[in-house]
Amino acid sequence: MPIGSLRIWIVLSWLILPAVMFGGYRLLRYLTRNGRLTPTQITFFRAGHAHAGVLLLMSLLYYTFLNQTLFSDTIKLAACVILFGGILAQTGGFFIHMVVGEPNKPSIGTSVTMLGAVLLASATLILVYGLLITP
Repeated sequence: MPIGSLRIWIVLSWLILPAVMFGGYRLLRYLTRNGRLTPTQITFFRAGHAHAGVLLLMSLLYYTFLNQTLFSDTIKLAACVILFGGILAQTGGFFIHMVVGEPNKPSIGTSVTMLGAVLLASATLILVYGLLITP
């Protein structure tokens, strides 16, 4: 699969990254100035944005290495979908917990975050396998 076939995923990651950074900063600043978030909510808000930024940067490396494997286009597409779904679930879970969760108690948000972790681990294992079988 030529890197051009992964281009949509690469462009998507690059477009979302500044939106995550700037949008998160502005929204958190607005909400904390108006006293609308508890300290626990601020913690989960920051965790969601930090994970989103780091995972989006990681995805750019992922696409580069995925392109070096001998996987079919279909498997590469599936790996990208799994990775992107994992990023959305991992980070989204923090935001869900921020809204509906209580301090020191699990919520649907923590379950979504766990699902994201499983998807990210799966995408990573797919990539590692592809790199191991590629001469």
